[in-house]
This record gives sequence, C-alpha cells and structure tokens, in this order.
Amino acid sequence: MPKQVDYESRRRRIAEAVCLLADEQGPEGVSMRDVAARAQVSLGAVQRCFRTKEEMLLFAVDHVGERVTERVRARIGAGPAQSAATALGHATDEIALLGKEHRAEARIWLAFVAQAAVSASLAEPLRKSYAALQELFVRLITEAAASGTADGSDAVREARTLLALTDGLTGHVLIGHLTAKEAGGVLHAHLAGLWARLGVTGPEAEG
Repeated sequence: MPKQVDYESRRRRIAEAVCLLADEQGPEGVSMRDVAARAQVSLGAVQRCFRTKEEMLLFAVDHVGERVTERVRARIGAGPAQSAATALGHATDEIALLGKEHRAEARIWLAFVAQAAVSASLAEPLRKSYAALQELFVRLITEAAASGTADGSDAVREARTLLALTDGLTGHVLIGHLTAKEAGGVLHAHLAGLWARLGVTGPEAEG
C-alpha cells in the first residue's frame, strides 16, 4: 500500500520551519527551498502543501496565532472556575509574550506585523487575529463589569486600549527598553486601574 501522508501535520512542520527562518532573517528572506531544507522535506513536498510563498507565510502567521490562542484557552480553562478579572489577567500575560520562553515567538510575530505593513494579503490574517483577541477582551471586561458597580459601556474602548498596550509592551521588551518584569508591572498596573474603574475586585484580592 502507498504510504499515507498526514498533510496537516506536514503543513504544521513546514510552518515551524518558516517561523524559525523568519526569526533569523525576516519573512521577506524566507524561500520555499530554505524552508524545505529546515523542515527536512523535499521542495516538492513544500510545493504540494503550499502553491506559493505567500500562501506558506499566511499559514505560518495563522500557526503562530493559534499557538498563542491555545495557551490563552489553556490558562483560562485550567483549575477551578475563574472570575472574568482573573481570566483577563491570564489572557493578557500570554498575549504580551513577555517570558523568555516566548521571546522567539514574539520576534516572529512582530516580524510578520512589520511585513504586513507593506503586504495587504499578510495584513488580513493579522487583523483577524487582533479582532478575535479584542472580542475576547470585550467579553471578559463585560463579564467583569457585571459583577462590579460600572455598566461596562466602555468595554470596547477598554479592550482596544488593553490590546494596544499588550502589543506595545512586546516590542519594548524585545528591544530592551523594558525588562519583562517592568513590562509586567505596567500591564498589571493598568489592569488594577481597569478594575477600579469598573468597581471590580481584582484577582489579587480574590484569594
């Protein structure tokens, strides 16, 4: 019988190779031939999974976004029932990519963001990723507000502000303007201010 190929697994393997190369030389320097060599598959195998370099890059962007999203879901779903405030704190910690273990991932994400500034096709999946994260923030802020004294009418504005802050802190840590600890302090101070505006008991006071 002919050998069965798990194309989805191969596509993810190729996406990992794309990310490694993008981290080293930026998305614009990634070639299908180099990706094949890094993924230890033939060039033909890469071309059977992705018709063009652009299609390959788009899949890699989604791949990075999915990894972060899965970690967010795991943090929110772990352990006993969490308040919306606690869940939002966990989500922002993951999305900011401040830890050393996520440093390469942060470089890859920002490299794609930079390339997306001059590539409309690459910008589209990034906009979708940011929209999904904003929607998550809006939901958690609205849920938190329901347990507080405010009405949560500014949830969209608060979500946009929080998303911009987490994204900006990623870059500040990467270039050494802030340490991960300093950036975490900025993020947690902003969240504390958000809880105060909503009249919500913050995660630190829950336990």
